[in-house]
Amino acid sequence: MTALGRIRASSWKTVQRLETAMASDESLQFLEHLRRNDHLVKSAAAGGQPIEQGAGSRPQSKLWELTKLSAGDFADEAARFAGLSRVTLQELLSAPALNEAFSQRFLREMTVFPYQTADGAAALAVADPTDRAAQRAAEIVLRRDVAIMVASVEDLSVVLDRRLGEDNAEPADAAGEIILREDDIESLRDLASGAPVVRAVNDLLEKAVELRASDIHIEPFQTGLVVRMRVDGLLRPVTAPAGVLPQALISRIKIVANLNIAERRLPQDGAARLRVGRTDIDVRVAIMPMQHGESAVVRILPKDRNLLVVDKLGFSPAHEVKLRRLLKLPHGLIVVTGPTGSGKTTTLATVLSILNEPGRKILTVEDPVEYDIPGVNQAQVKPAIGLTFAAALRSFVRQDPDVIMVGEIRDNETAHVAIHAALTGHLVLTTLHTESAPAAVPRLLDLGVEGYLLRSTLRAVVAQRLVRQLCERCKTPKALVDADIAEDPRLGELGFRAGEVLQSPCGCERCGGTGYRGRLGVFELLEMTDEIRSLIGERTDGHKIDEAAIRAGMTTMIADGIAKCRAGLTSPSELLRVTTAR
Repeated sequence: MTALGRIRASSWKTVQRLETAMASDESLQFLEHLRRNDHLVKSAAAGGQPIEQGAGSRPQSKLWELTKLSAGDFADEAARFAGLSRVTLQELLSAPALNEAFSQRFLREMTVFPYQTADGAAALAVADPTDRAAQRAAEIVLRRDVAIMVASVEDLSVVLDRRLGEDNAEPADAAGEIILREDDIESLRDLASGAPVVRAVNDLLEKAVELRASDIHIEPFQTGLVVRMRVDGLLRPVTAPAGVLPQALISRIKIVANLNIAERRLPQDGAARLRVGRTDIDVRVAIMPMQHGESAVVRILPKDRNLLVVDKLGFSPAHEVKLRRLLKLPHGLIVVTGPTGSGKTTTLATVLSILNEPGRKILTVEDPVEYDIPGVNQAQVKPAIGLTFAAALRSFVRQDPDVIMVGEIRDNETAHVAIHAALTGHLVLTTLHTESAPAAVPRLLDLGVEGYLLRSTLRAVVAQRLVRQLCERCKTPKALVDADIAEDPRLGELGFRAGEVLQSPCGCERCGGTGYRGRLGVFELLEMTDEIRSLIGERTDGHKIDEAAIRAGMTTMIADGIAKCRAGLTSPSELLRVTTAR
């Protein structure tokens, strides 16, 4: 076997050995050992400190502070528990250091010190013998087996200050940010490709798909890593991977998304197409440097074509009839409005699926492309090279399209180009950020669109929000009582009365105990009428347009939501969470 082969074989044996060790939560076992031997202070022993919640990621120095022991006695207890030997301050100060391959940041944050023993072996002095991630990282970086020795937190602090000092300071840029050396980058890449880290990222993705999560949030804090998943619009905490370095986890995500693992000072965005179990997904990754490390948000976009069906959006039969009639128009502007996360992109993608026929050419410009729709020509904006929404639109009109979709109208230039595309015989679909459908009219005027052009091109505005749908398995009927309405007077404002029976969330295994599973939209659809067009001018009043639209038969979002509450699809609390009465 070659030398390289021996290194790889040794590393793999180390990985296998440590994977087995990490399977049990030694941190919690050590905590129980301290409690059983009456070493914890009374508040911690009685549960006054939430130590179990983060024991796997709690720095050992913090755990020591919850005990009655001195730093040295605590280290003796940790060594005895783990069956390891102790190393003294004098031994650490006199032994040859092996810290050149490590960054200062790693050594100080993990409270470890690598050194060479008298017989030439590599050793790692640790305060926490249950931290398998630090031990595995040392073996990968040093490319050899490492003996684990236990030192006190105080001794390690002295050693790190004396042995590292200022001479081994890491290079920094003008802003004081540490610049990774080439060997640091390679070590980090090796660590991120290790089996435990790969498995941890895969487990997070599988969990997200299982929960139907739209986003995974991985956030570094001083006390450790926090992982949350957005399910049905609300963030839900999940257990963070144990035994994995936070930076290794983030680096693995960067590798998956084809990002630069050495760049830790600037935000990065990436994407990937993955298969998780039997599910194909697209992921969008956003990395952001924070105070305690890099934060990552992974957006998950299932590639299930069955998702883009009008029936699943939540349109009422009357709204669906109006929408399909509007989509038969040969030209004009149709706007979908709502805040971020209200489902505008999904609605537009569903509309494009309806329009997607061999006889139509459809072009879209998006930021980013979230749904890959076969037969639709989709482009992503790249402002860094000048490919903006407006620039793409100008090029689109020379591509002989029938339908154009603009991801969002953000500025005056995009608004004008979109209006002119609608004037020249194209059906243009786009989005805006407004509170209601009538509010889209003054918003477009604020963006500099002339009133006479808006009167000629605007055909309809769809406003929407997403509410959680009651779980079909566990929802239960409940009659409102006077106390309910007294507790939340908004129920009375919505027209609900004591004695009215509505479905309520209960909670079961299928919905994760929340009482809700899935989401649906609440909508209002404003169709342009002669009266509404006559109100469009320099000083357009959104309230007057609202009143005119209601007189013309528009169902407001609130009214649509109330109907869905009475149909047992959602609850009044959900409706009030995402809408305001007007």
